Amino acid sequence: MNLLVQHIKELVPVRTDGAAFLVGDRMRELGIVHDASVVVRDGIIRWVGPSSDLPSGIADDLHQLDASAYVALPGFVDSHTHLVFAGSRDEEFAMRSAGMTYQEIASRGGGILNSVTATRAATKKELKRSASRFLDALMRHGTTTVEIKSGYGLDPESETKMMEVISDLASEHFLTVVRTFLGAHAIPPEHRESPEHYTDIVIDRMLPHIVRRGLADFCDVFCEKGYFSVDQSRRILAAARSLGLKLKIHADELAASGGSELAAELRTVSADHLEHISPEGIQKLGDAGVVAVVLPGVSFFLNHGYAPARRLIEAGVPLAIASDFNPGSCMSFSMPLMMTIACTHMRMTVEECIAATTINGAAAVGLSDRLGSIEVGKEGDMVLYDIPNYRHLAYHFGANHAVKIIKRGTILEF
Repeated sequence: MNLLVQHIKELVPVRTDGAAFLVGDRMRELGIVHDASVVVRDGIIRWVGPSSDLPSGIADDLHQLDASAYVALPGFVDSHTHLVFAGSRDEEFAMRSAGMTYQEIASRGGGILNSVTATRAATKKELKRSASRFLDALMRHGTTTVEIKSGYGLDPESETKMMEVISDLASEHFLTVVRTFLGAHAIPPEHRESPEHYTDIVIDRMLPHIVRRGLADFCDVFCEKGYFSVDQSRRILAAARSLGLKLKIHADELAASGGSELAAELRTVSADHLEHISPEGIQKLGDAGVVAVVLPGVSFFLNHGYAPARRLIEAGVPLAIASDFNPGSCMSFSMPLMMTIACTHMRMTVEECIAATTINGAAAVGLSDRLGSIEVGKEGDMVLYDIPNYRHLAYHFGANHAVKIIKRGTILEF
């Protein structure tokens, strides 16, 4: 936890100068330093700058790591995943490849409900073993902080089981894990004809129990036609806030549902997806300071339209990129791949993608005061890459370029 990373070939600190996130043109100004050094003591960054300016004696008792061959970035913050699940949906992938749509598959009992069946049947031990392996793989690819949602249980017992697994991972794994309760992910089969009754179950039974057990940091809702209406989403999120949880929302993924406007009204921490966000929704998110979390991998995997990243950035909305790693709509957790897709299909620059996967990702989970950039006072999370320069992270896709993962000043071994 006490470390000097010295003579870094190229340091990309994502300098914020105290801001909670970067917006507009500031997303391209990362504060790059060549031949840089970073001092981490007790897990916290104490000094950052050119190696030639390193104060005498500041690192005499520290473990020293020569990074002269590497590019250093903050650890990725993946602010939207569903990585606790059982089963596989590879058959659905084949069906989409043959021409069926996501909605058609869902109407036949596939989609989220397919994962619900498998996850309900799985034991807590099975779910935890699978999720732990995913977390190890995420970390090897440069992600040091991850948000994990429930939502494949959709009954009080199974949702509790999922949140227990997520909480166990948060306390036991070296990754920083943010816990999100998503009991309102879909209407379960047994309540298909009574969505209001299921909404009441989420509000009256699930939320109080999850909060009483201390199992969640956030509450999320899938606000979409056929899932949860704006009114139902408002009721669930208001109840969660009254119990002390922070708020997120799945918004405007399949259509302009009013989810972004609700996010602005409630000032949720983030609004995620946004493929069909309205111009009014963009303006309201910007005015409210809600982080827009876009998910390039979902649009790529499902062959859907992409969220309007350029319009969001130009409107001054803080924009983050996440993987949405899940078995149905994005079976990938590679944040560099998400950057490549965002550059090639969403007209984002490499610099904007780096800001969106680090500091703005941290803002999307309410942790940008301690994570997401390599600055004095923040936790010593950084990743060393064997690449010529930072642009190669998005340019040379399909490979894992990470060679050293540093979490709170500890060099992790795999």
